[in-house]
Amino acid sequence: MLCFHVCAGEIFELKAELNSDKKEKKKEAVKKVIASMTVGKDVSALFPDVVNCMQTDNLELKKLVYLYLMNYAKSQPDMAIMAVNTFVKDCEDPNPLIRALAVRTMGCIRVDKITEYLCEPLRKCLKDEDPYVRKTAAVCVAKLHDINAQLVEDQGFLDTLKDLISDSNPMVVANAVAALSEIAESHPNSNLLDLNPQSINKLLTALNECTEWGQIFILDCLANYAPRDDRESQSICERVTPRLSHANSAVVLSAVKVLMKFMEMLPKDLDYYGTLLKKLAPPLVTLLSAEPELQYVALRNINLIVQKRPEILKHEMKVFFVKYNDPIYVKLEKLDIMIRLASQANIAQVLAELKEYATEVDVDFVRKAVRAIGRCAIKVEQSAERCVSTLLDLIQTKVNYVVQEAIVVIKDIFRKYPNKYESVIATLCENLDSLDEPEARAAMIWIVGEYAERIDNADELLESFLEGFHDESTQVQLQLLTAIVKLFLKKPTETQELVQQVLSLATQDSDNPDLRDRGYIYWRLLSTDPVAAKEVVLAEKPLISEETDLIEPTLLEELICHIGTLASVYHKPPSAFVEGSRGVMHKRLPARTGSGESTESPDVGTIAGGSGTETAPSIIPSQGDLLGDLLNLDLAPPTTTGPPPPTSGMQMGGMDLLGGGLDSLVGSPISYCNMVLVPQMGAGFGAVPAVMPASLNAPMGGGLGDLFDLGGGVGMPLGAYIPPKTVWLPAMKAKGLEISGTFARRAGVIQMELTLTNKAMSVMTDFAIQFNRNSFGLAPAGPLQVLSPLSPNQTIEVSLPLSTVGPVMKMEPLNNLQVAVKNNIDVFYFSCQYPISMLFVEDGKMERQVFLATWKDIPNENESQFQIKDCHLNSDAASNKLQASNIFTIAKRTVEGQDMLYMSIKLSNGIWVLAELRVQTGNPNYTVSTEDVCVLPRQSTHSCIYCILAKLTWLVS
Repeated sequence: MLCFHVCAGEIFELKAELNSDKKEKKKEAVKKVIASMTVGKDVSALFPDVVNCMQTDNLELKKLVYLYLMNYAKSQPDMAIMAVNTFVKDCEDPNPLIRALAVRTMGCIRVDKITEYLCEPLRKCLKDEDPYVRKTAAVCVAKLHDINAQLVEDQGFLDTLKDLISDSNPMVVANAVAALSEIAESHPNSNLLDLNPQSINKLLTALNECTEWGQIFILDCLANYAPRDDRESQSICERVTPRLSHANSAVVLSAVKVLMKFMEMLPKDLDYYGTLLKKLAPPLVTLLSAEPELQYVALRNINLIVQKRPEILKHEMKVFFVKYNDPIYVKLEKLDIMIRLASQANIAQVLAELKEYATEVDVDFVRKAVRAIGRCAIKVEQSAERCVSTLLDLIQTKVNYVVQEAIVVIKDIFRKYPNKYESVIATLCENLDSLDEPEARAAMIWIVGEYAERIDNADELLESFLEGFHDESTQVQLQLLTAIVKLFLKKPTETQELVQQVLSLATQDSDNPDLRDRGYIYWRLLSTDPVAAKEVVLAEKPLISEETDLIEPTLLEELICHIGTLASVYHKPPSAFVEGSRGVMHKRLPARTGSGESTESPDVGTIAGGSGTETAPSIIPSQGDLLGDLLNLDLAPPTTTGPPPPTSGMQMGGMDLLGGGLDSLVGSPISYCNMVLVPQMGAGFGAVPAVMPASLNAPMGGGLGDLFDLGGGVGMPLGAYIPPKTVWLPAMKAKGLEISGTFARRAGVIQMELTLTNKAMSVMTDFAIQFNRNSFGLAPAGPLQVLSPLSPNQTIEVSLPLSTVGPVMKMEPLNNLQVAVKNNIDVFYFSCQYPISMLFVEDGKMERQVFLATWKDIPNENESQFQIKDCHLNSDAASNKLQASNIFTIAKRTVEGQDMLYMSIKLSNGIWVLAELRVQTGNPNYTVSTEDVCVLPRQSTHSCIYCILAKLTWLVS
């Protein structure tokens, strides 16, 4: 706020008038002070003088003084204490208006010192005999809770507020509900509004008698109630229905919200259900006769209602016809609703209207109208021919932007109805020269490429686009590349030079990676297997959906619960635009009861374990799904002779439900003939073999440098090395779900540390996880514990324990892990690489004599060496660091000033690796030699069989 200093003379004059004995002069002086304060002048110097004016019986003067106090109390907290006695005294004044004014003002003064004195007056006012005082005190509790929540709870004001819901005065009830609702919003888990049939009955009784804003508070409160059955739901609907005829549009929308929510519980075959649908239409239509701004708000809400229940307004199409004087934002919204309501019964009048709109002068509106014609064709199949005819008439107008929009929508019609309306292609080709917008050019190129065999001069048409290839937008370039490849596959002898030209332009002369990659893919396909190229490029395309712009069902349910609020205008949940709304409870429509129907969005059972008594319903069909049905996971590891790992009380069953599907997505499975089957140490011949590759020479990232923590220095605390988290699944590839993670080994258990972030606008629930078969049998040892819904813009940390007894299959690279994560939105796939050091077990310290004998018996040609550079640790510090990651030093000796550490490592599948680390004092470069062996016990002897497995660089990457 701008502040202007008042001159000393003016302050002096005001001070004198404020201390005058004449009441009228004093009142005029306070008015002058308030006037100066209102225009931004600083009159805080008059604080003590204004406070002295509180001692008066004049209600008008008292109001003015209280207004001044509310404004300056925060900047003058010590002076504000002077007014406390007067406040307390006024709270006991015989005049209820003064009592209410005092408690309201004390609640508005956000000064901690004053709130301490507010408790007793507030307690008295909450039980005041006058309803005006009680309703004011109810709101004051909410204000006090915002200042000091703990104080309100300690003083028992919340319980008193709950008692006021049963008050005899409807306005007191409404204010109590409003206060409790506001407090509940900041504490969503507090369950303050513990509604039951008795309290609901009291609210419905008060609904008829309180003011319009009181009705809104009560209706919003009712919308949060979950009726016990369809009978109670119908009873509430019957008592709320009269609010639909209220003059205030906010009351009407709040009533619509309650009815839309409780209709979910009514059986559709109930007579009352049909009656309610008919009663909802007139009030919504009436809202469209208000001023444009209110119309827009009503239309945004109607848009949601129509998506959920189009039958409500199916007979009201004419009210959404555009008027000549409607603002553009109202026109566009009406157009959207018209398309949603379009059906075979009304399509004729809708098309007539849209054709009329296409001749308007507003370009944006005309574009939307032309697109709407195309959407009608896709939605109502019987009207498609009429829509195409209408579009052709519009093309004949030769209006540039109309022609271009028409071509774009005709492309979609071709996708929806292949081989049906291709006779119009000739008309489209006549307008080729007038196309200057990228989307229209791309659409025309797609049509020419898709139907090249029916267009005699298709090669000439595409060649004309190719002349300015580098000047085209990426969208056009990509479409042109695909279209010419299609043309080549259909007419190979005539277009060989053309396809070579476009492939050269796309791969050699382009900086765009998407274009270049697509060009290389086509080039490789055409040069290696033209038949396969034909199957890929000319494959039958899936039909496009009728409605591409519908709101996602779970988000729509939440928005229906927010009808009449900003969320319903933005079409976004409150958490997407309200700052600090992470704790907001996400609302859902209740489940339908009484008719044997299932809910529209059934809750999905947990995947990686859950209650043994509940079976997860199948949502994702297994037919045609590469990964099978992830909802039927019974993620159990295969049976082994050893003791099973801890499973957190889960019962798991052992099948590979991924069915090798990830192999076809990420890489082809590798034959088992390339692997060496090696029993684990100490296991009998009946043990499950560990599968390891015979040759592991592929180098991987990382190395001993990570385990040494080179950046940390000698003074860093010891602990197993944990790589930093990286993004495994970006939000753009997972419909808003971002997954970052790393791996850690703690107390002998491998942990997958995940960070889940919801960057979408809808709530995410029902998380589950599964791994594909991998080189070391890693599998979840428990369910993915996401205990609460993941709200938009929320991030949570999850730790998933892993076992090493899952199904085994060689991966490339060996530490590659393919993962499937499911939630209520979809199933997402990604791959990540775990550091092999996570597999180093705690009992990997080999006996000294066994180590010596083993080391000596390994041939020299089996030794591999590499260097670690810039490591400034001495040999003892290095040994300690490595031991923290289960790389154990067996012996140490010093030769010619060089420390030599002999170490052993044991993997979770029983494989042993021996290593020698050479550390030269003053030299930051270490030399590591590895002798990689696997020890196999035999029944007849204690001799060992050694086989070469890997480099240590791989083991610690």
